[in-house]
Amino acid sequence: MSLIRSYIKLSRKVSWADILILISILAILYGVIHFGQNFKAEFKPLAEIDLSPSALPEYTFFSLVRGFAAYGISLIFTLVYGYIAAYNRRAEKIMIPLLDILQSIPVLGFLPGLVIALIAVFPHSNIGLELAAILMIFTGQVWNMTFSFYRSLQSIPNELREAAKVYRLNWWLRFTKLELPYSTMGLVWNSMMSMAGGWFFLTISEAFIIGDKDFRLPGIGSYMSAAIQNGNVPAMIYAVIAMSLMIITVDQLLWKPLVVWAQKFKFEETESAVTPKSKVLDILRSSHIISLVREKNISPIIQFLKPLASIKQKKVNSLQNRVSAFQRFLKATVVWTFKIIIFLAGLFGSYKLFGLLVSVNVGEWKTIGIDLFLTFFRVLAAVVIGSLWTIPAGVAIGMNRRLSKIFQPVIQVVASFPAPMLFPIVLLLLMKLGGSIEYGSILLMMLGTQWYILFNVIAGAMAIPSDLREAASINRLSKKLKWKRLILPGIFPALVTGWVTATGGAWNASIVAEYVHFGSDILTATGLGAKITLATDSGNFGVLAASVIAMSTTVVLINRFFWKKLYILAEEKYGLTM
Repeated sequence: MSLIRSYIKLSRKVSWADILILISILAILYGVIHFGQNFKAEFKPLAEIDLSPSALPEYTFFSLVRGFAAYGISLIFTLVYGYIAAYNRRAEKIMIPLLDILQSIPVLGFLPGLVIALIAVFPHSNIGLELAAILMIFTGQVWNMTFSFYRSLQSIPNELREAAKVYRLNWWLRFTKLELPYSTMGLVWNSMMSMAGGWFFLTISEAFIIGDKDFRLPGIGSYMSAAIQNGNVPAMIYAVIAMSLMIITVDQLLWKPLVVWAQKFKFEETESAVTPKSKVLDILRSSHIISLVREKNISPIIQFLKPLASIKQKKVNSLQNRVSAFQRFLKATVVWTFKIIIFLAGLFGSYKLFGLLVSVNVGEWKTIGIDLFLTFFRVLAAVVIGSLWTIPAGVAIGMNRRLSKIFQPVIQVVASFPAPMLFPIVLLLLMKLGGSIEYGSILLMMLGTQWYILFNVIAGAMAIPSDLREAASINRLSKKLKWKRLILPGIFPALVTGWVTATGGAWNASIVAEYVHFGSDILTATGLGAKITLATDSGNFGVLAASVIAMSTTVVLINRFFWKKLYILAEEKYGLTM
């Protein structure tokens, strides 16, 4: 009788939401298994790309799996790297400047080394190529997330840290109850931007040439790349449609529910007047399958880990108290051995890099200098022109709830679209108007970078306190005075963040904006981005290393001596926090 009652009870709980979730889980499971078969397939450096529209669902799913695999690695890297950098002062001095340098290296700077090394490790299967593609997408995602998590940990209010001490939270409880929740909002928003950053170089990550070798993996990026090489305009349009549908689907099924869920972690004294909603999250919350998984699987695991963390902490404390001179000697030996290994690896890498750099002749160095200046001019032009429309548009959207509700979701989707997929179509229009890629590449850079400014201006405008707005209205400030005394000072900190991100994005975008395949033609603008792409294609690793170093050094110097000062000015003079 009890079994019958249980069955009847269970059958009443099953809803249409449960059936939908069950079908989705099975579909995802089948897709992942199918991708896994391709992942371990026999090594094929040049996969045949079917340009018919019917092939696009499979290719789109493959790219999606690579994107989320890269995101998973990025998230783990972010939590570990950001945590260590935030709490270890010695490590912070090395890790943060290193992060700054790594984020300034364009994706093609990582490409040859990654591909050659991974193919050598997996010579008989596609695993090496797949891992190389995933890691290249990872390099487009991870830096933004890591900086966000590191800064969130550093900005946790002292009173919350004191409360954690009073309650004697161990590291696990402190991490799960304070540090991770406090960082969640920033991490979710930056995850959305980071996924968009990963999609930006999808055409390069899935289809690339190194020297005389052509590598291609089945995916929407390689589909677009093949369509561009063949000059197949209908296929390009199909790829744009498929990519747009994928971005909208991911936004609605993942990011929007995550943003709504993350609202409960907001630390604010007054409740927000506008609470975002998500129908998908409502469905998930009403699902009995999700509840069952949470109660029977996730909760027991968390309950199991809690005492382990406490035991481990107690054991660590106990061991620390009983540590002997021999143990201290052993610990110092291990640390110094690790430092020596790192030093020798760095020395070997520097020696190899020096060998590559001395192979570049003086004339080539001069050309790199001229190309650097031209690309710098294009980056500057892209940021200035982009600012001209994004600042007034961002302020209008950020200060008007009705406009914000209409345009913000649209902008989020548009900003996530990988701009290089639109380059051939834009160039086609440009060439019909008699334009040149020398100037057209500025437009191409803007397609990928202006959104960073727009997003930050919207966030800055929304953050202007309502009492300041009301004071401006009561004093009847003219439009000009309102911009001068309220709006520009109010959005300035966010605007600086937008400019920094947009500038970094424009430098990276130059490698695809200054060198564009279109059918059998290659359109090249004179600049450092084109030089990096050409050096990769021709396998000229000396020029590639010199160009990447020139670009990275310039970006780091600009960050250190210009943007950092502007950041300090924004925080000290225009910051709204007490």
